[in-house]
Parts: sequence; structure tokens; C-alpha cells
Amino acid sequence: MTEVRPPAAPSAGLWERDEEVAAITRAVDTLCADRSSPGGLLVLRGEAGLGKTALLAETRRIAERRGCTVWSARGGETLRTVPFNVVRQLLQPALVSMLPEEAREYLGDWYDIAGPALGIADPGEGHADPQGVCEGLVAAVRRLARRDWPLVLLIDDAHWADQETLRWLAAFAERLADLSVLVVVARRSGEISGVGARHLDAVAAAADHPVTTLSVLTPEAAAGLTRATLGENADAAFCREVWAVTGGNPYETVELLAKVQDSELEPVEAHAGELRDLNRSARGGGLVARLEQLRIDATRFAWAAAILGNDITVGLAARLATLDADDAARCAELLRSARILTAPDPSATGRTAPADLEFVHPLIATAVYNSIPDALRRAMHGIAARIVTDSGRGAAAAARHLIEVHPDDDGELVWQLREAAREHLAVGAPDAARRCLERALEEPPRPEVHAHVLYELGCATFLTAPARTIGHLRAALGMPGLDDDRRVDAVVRLSQALLHNDQLEEAVRTVEAEAARLEPGPAQLRLRTVQFMWEGIHAGEAASPGRSERLAELAATCTGRDNSERALLIVRGFDAMMRGENAEEVVEICDRALVNGRLAPGLGWTDPEWGIELLLMLADAYAYTDRLDRAESLYHEGLNAYETAGWSGGHLVLAHAYVGLGHRRRGRLPEAEASLRESLRLAERVGRGLPLYWTATCNLVDTLLARGRADEAWEVAERHGFAPPYPSTIVLPDPRSVRGRLLLAVGRTKDGINELEAAEKAAAARGHHNPVHVFATADLARALAGEDPARAARLAVDVRRRAERLGTDTAIGEALRVAAALETGQRAVRLAAQAVTYLESSPCQYEHAAARVEYGILARSVPDLERGLALARSCGADGLVERAGQELRTGVGPR
Repeated sequence: MTEVRPPAAPSAGLWERDEEVAAITRAVDTLCADRSSPGGLLVLRGEAGLGKTALLAETRRIAERRGCTVWSARGGETLRTVPFNVVRQLLQPALVSMLPEEAREYLGDWYDIAGPALGIADPGEGHADPQGVCEGLVAAVRRLARRDWPLVLLIDDAHWADQETLRWLAAFAERLADLSVLVVVARRSGEISGVGARHLDAVAAAADHPVTTLSVLTPEAAAGLTRATLGENADAAFCREVWAVTGGNPYETVELLAKVQDSELEPVEAHAGELRDLNRSARGGGLVARLEQLRIDATRFAWAAAILGNDITVGLAARLATLDADDAARCAELLRSARILTAPDPSATGRTAPADLEFVHPLIATAVYNSIPDALRRAMHGIAARIVTDSGRGAAAAARHLIEVHPDDDGELVWQLREAAREHLAVGAPDAARRCLERALEEPPRPEVHAHVLYELGCATFLTAPARTIGHLRAALGMPGLDDDRRVDAVVRLSQALLHNDQLEEAVRTVEAEAARLEPGPAQLRLRTVQFMWEGIHAGEAASPGRSERLAELAATCTGRDNSERALLIVRGFDAMMRGENAEEVVEICDRALVNGRLAPGLGWTDPEWGIELLLMLADAYAYTDRLDRAESLYHEGLNAYETAGWSGGHLVLAHAYVGLGHRRRGRLPEAEASLRESLRLAERVGRGLPLYWTATCNLVDTLLARGRADEAWEVAERHGFAPPYPSTIVLPDPRSVRGRLLLAVGRTKDGINELEAAEKAAAARGHHNPVHVFATADLARALAGEDPARAARLAVDVRRRAERLGTDTAIGEALRVAAALETGQRAVRLAAQAVTYLESSPCQYEHAAARVEYGILARSVPDLERGLALARSCGADGLVERAGQELRTGVGPR
């Protein structure tokens, strides 16, 4: 047989890897073609020892030969709990080489968001949004890639990368088409499950080519490698046994051949039987036995190196192993000679700190770490934690060691873990914070602290696992220790978690029960406000009896002197708007919640005490009472606040959606569509079925219908599940009304009528009579005009009555449009003219355009049709443009 041997392989790990090297070369060539070249992604997968690292080293060699900038990083088995560990290795060396002002300039607005995660900026106060930090890291690479083109990123042992890095990598992989960056990822098969596995699957799905799965060496390649190492005199039987013993694993083959050389074994068939014993001594238990034969100090030094995991210096390992400098240096040399430790290649792995040593292979590091007796391993982690904190690097840096220490009722350890959790939350790593606090509970905390740890754990899991938050906060509230203010905070946060977990009725009961046990005062008022707020956004079959009356009575006593009173006034204003009460009174109530026309301190979009729901209630109350200037100002303020703070999860989804709603109400339909499509794009990442997903979808469907694109609106509705059952929380505008309008627009008249009747019934049960928000009655009247004109007329009267009660130009104008649609002759013309008069004064220009076109058709007025056509064009209302244009082309003229 012909032996397969590369003519000039720089590494034994590249034997039989010609196809992989060729694919890498092509990817580098594509990257280097020009600055507009699309990015590339290659994924190498294989078991330990199959040459993944060697292929990454070859990628570096090829790329650097072409003039590329190459950054690299590596996951570590004992470092998976260190947030942003791998992405820091990847990017931090490039960033720390800049002056602080230069780094801030390159990262721009993302500096304060991504900088703390990368360790180049101090974190702010409060919790960073994980999705926002992820977006910031994507933006950081995007900007650095423009500076350092052509850029190649190498990530080894991605199966051991931390969760935060994997989240970034999955998001980054999706956007490589817009970036001229080549990413090469190496990972083992298996070795990871849960969220991390899903992130890596997403990375693989985004790759340019199918994942490259590395195979073992063939017998011919093993023979060629054996003879290249031991000499051409190695006979065939010996070479076959090398392959059989190692299973063709390149790393094990190299290690076995090194042992053969060390033992001066002649490579002939007579000695082939000794290979199995030699192979056992190079791995697993055999490696540990070999380590123990060196000397006890060397074993302790190796254990210390395994505990440190990365950035291993002789000095740190000496302190951890309690060795003096001379003994430590001798141990390091012994371990290098034994091929257990080696000097790191500074160009091969990004480092965030100096390092003297690293393990020859991760398999060795794992074997050494697992050989440490359990009690000693835990004790050494405790010493390592003390060394880290004594160096001034903070509790978060020591956290991976702290969580490994044996529980021992240590109050100081609990405090350190809580502090580490706070630091993790400040940089956008809630999972790391959760691990710290869960470990703190195992200690366990002292009785007076226990409830506080549970509360903090509940807050840490709020964004990622609201169901867990519910359990933690209920447990915290069930034991002593929380002071009054913290207890109220816990109840409010518990109710928010219940809301996000689609348990709105339980959220209401929770705050109601806590409010009942408190004396009158600010705390009770806050809880009662939250109760009214959750009841106000509940889309159940009927409102709580007397709720609005109780709310109005309580709000009447409020002057807006503190944020609890201001919050209650906002909830009251929203409730009054939804019920269709007089708009001037609604606005007066809402204005009382402001301070000099602005949100009060502590009641801003990113302030944690009240949440986004309250401020959206305020803005919506203005939006549906024709105060669109105030509503849009609030919507944009919220969007800017979340973008500046880097909050790109559910808060940003809602912010874009409501900016879109503001555009839609104003009649800027193309801008509305753009905002809503961005909202829906972000909502896909957060999760389908949530109220925020419904908000984005509902408003996009409504906007597309206004633009006259019914088929496209139907396609959006079908693709995004815009159909019953509806969410348990209120969505604006009313989704049943929007779906009924959609069904009518696509010709499903009977289904549309049924949906509109259901919408009218549900709104009546809730006491929601604002005809602008719930427009089902108006659409139903139009739909029934032909088959049941008497009922249609009664419905039109109801719409007019509700509109006049609300008293806005938009509501009255829309009611007059409905009335005109049901009439004929001059009465229809007069009603249409009145609708134009009202809507001309309304801020809602799409409705004005529609009324103007309808009047032009009824009155056969070319000037009004032309003006309606101009308005429709300015609104981006393609359907109205076509309708008006058609009428003008057919020669409409005055009677």
C-alpha cells in the first residue's frame, strides 16, 4: 500500500488533512480578495486529539502569510463559568493596545455597553441587558474589522466556551454576510448540552460549508507518521500496531511515538506488544502515575496549574502549591521535560494576562485536574480565590474558585459570592450571577441574610428564567429578613415575573394580598397601583367589578407629590382612555403625573422600580386622545434610553413597536412599517407568543392594511401566528379588531364579521369604549351595511355616541366617516364633508386622507380628490393613492 505523507507538514496533526487545508486556503483567499468580500465561517468538529488545534495553527500560518490580522482564543474545561472569557481573549489584546480615548472612539456608543464585558471599562450601576451587551460585542468586532482588515478569528475548544461568548458567537455568525471577517471554530463532538449546544448549532447552521468532521488517521498515514518519527526502519507490523493501539488518533499517535523514543524501543515486530503499556502510561491513569513518579512537589505544582486553568505563571502556581521560587522553577522544568506542561505560543492564543506555562494538551489538563483528591481540590480553589482577591481583581474574578469551595457555613464566602453576582450582573452576565447565588445558598447563608440572597437570585434570573424567579421570590417572602421596602420590591418583582410567565391573575392576587396587610402609606399605595396596573392590562373576559370606580376615587386624592401617586395617576389616565372618557379629562390626569411636563426622577424608562408598562400606559393615553406630540416624544425618549443603555431585549422590541404605533397614528406609514419590522425582527429573538410579539405583529398588520397591502398583511399574520387564542394582556390597537379588518380585506367577509362581533363583545365586557382603540364597532357597521342595514345604523349611532363622549377630532371624524358610508345622496355628502372638517384638525393624517378621498368621490369633486391623493401619497397609503387615481382617471367631475 502507498503511504500518505504530506511533503512538508508543519505539524503531525496535518497528516491526511489536505482537503481541510485547501478549504481554509480558499476561505482566506476569498477574504483577501477585496474589502467588500463577504465574511466566512468554517466549523471543524472532531473528538479530542484529531488535529483541530493543528488546523487552526495552519490557518494562522496561511492567513499571516497573506497579510491578515489574526486573533485567537480558546475555551477551557474549568473556565466555562467565567463570563466573556473567550471573547475577552479574542478582542481584549487588540483593545488594550489602544489608548482609552482611541478605544472609546472605535467603539463609539457601544463603549460603555460592551467595554465592561471586555474588561476595558468600568461597569455602570444596575444590571446590564445581556442582549444589549451581545449586540455591543457584535458592533465592537464590526468596527475593529474595518480597522484591521483582512481579519481572521480563531476559536479553539468552543465546546468549553462560556455561555456569554457562545451567545455572542451565534449572533455574530448570523451577520457575517455583512462583514469581511473569516471565523474558524473548532469544537469536539458532544461535550455540551442545553443553551450552549443550541448556540453552537446556530453557529454551525450559519457556516458557509457543511461542518467539517475530522476522521482518524488511516493505517497508511499512521505508518507514514511512525516512519517519519522513528525512521524508515520501522517495520510494517510495528506500524500496524501503532495504529491499532491509538485507534488512529493523531495526538495519541504522536505521544506514543514520543514514549517509544524516550524508551529507546526498536520499532520492529518483536517489540510491538509493548506499545499498549506505553500508550496507557501516556494517558489517563497512566499519565497520573507517571506524574506521581516525578516527585511530590512536581505533582503539587501540576495540580496548582490545573486549578489555575489559564494564565499559569510559575509564581502563581508556586503560591498555590506552597513552594518556594527555586523549587517551583525546578518543578516547572520537570513537567516540561515530561511533556505535561509547555511554554505557550504567544501567537496562538489570545491572553488577557502574562503566562509562563500551559498544558501540552487539554486531555492532560483534564486528567491532572480530575486526579486531585476532592477535599484538596476544593481547598486549593479556596486558596486560589484568596490569591485572586488579594491581587485586587475583585470578587467576580475569584468566583469560579469560590463556587468550588466546600460549603462550610462561611458568612464571608456568602458575602463574596453576592458581591461577585452584583459584578456579573453589571456586565450583563445573569447566568454567572445565578451560579454564584445558588452556590451561596448551599453555604448556607445566615438566617438574617437568607431571604436577601433569595431575593437577589430571583432578580438575577428575572430576564432569563421568570419561572425560577417566581420560586425564589416566593421563598424569600416566606421567611423573615426583608425590610419593608425590600419586601415591597420583592412583591412587585414577583408580580412582574408572574406577568411574564403568563400568570396575570396570580400577579394581581399577589400584590392585592400584600397591600391588604400594610398600613396606608406610600408602600401600600405602590402595591395598590401595581394591582390596578396589572388589572388594567388584563385582557380577560370581564373587568373586576367596581375596579374603575375605585381607581378613580383613589386617584382623585392624588396630587402627584411622589412617584407612587404619579404612577397611580398614570394608571387612572390609561383606564379612563380605554373606557372612552372625555379626552380633556384624561390628558389633565396624565399631566398631573409629570413634573414640569417631563417624567419625574426615578420614573424614567430605565428606572427599575416601575417598569416599562407604566410609561407605555402614559404614552398610549396621550396617543389615543389626539395628543400625539406628547405620545411620540415619550415613545422616542424610551427608544433612545434603551439604545443608549444597550437594552436590546424585550424593552427595545416594545420601544420600536410603539414608535411604529406613533408613526401609524400620525399617518407616516412607511416609517411605521420600518419601525415595526425592526420590532418584529428583535421580537423573534426574544420569543414568540409573548405580548410584545403580539404588539409588533398586530401593529405591522394594521399598518400594512392602511397601506392597502392586504395580501402582504395576511402573509405576515399567517407567518407570525396572528390568530386566536389572543394573549392575556391588552395589546394596542385591539388585536381582534385588527384581525376582523384583515379578514374583511382578504375577502373572508363572514369570518371577518364574526371576529368583529367577538371584538365588540369582549371590549364591552371590559368596559373599553374608546372607538379609536377598539374600532370593531365601526368596521362591523360598514360590513353589515348591505345585509343588515338596520343593525348597521344602530352600530353607527353607538360609534358616534362614544366618539362624542371621547371628544377628539379623530374619534368624531371617524364616526362621521362610518355614518357617511351608510348613507346615500346629499346626506352622505354632508356627513363626509363634516368628517373631513374634523379630521383636518386631527393629527392623524391617514384618516384625513381617507376622508378627503371619500368626500371627493361622493361629491364628485376633483379638487378634493386631488388633495386626498396628495395626502395619501405623503402618508405612503398606496391603496388610497390607487383608489383616488382611478377615480380621477375615470373623469370624475362635479354634479
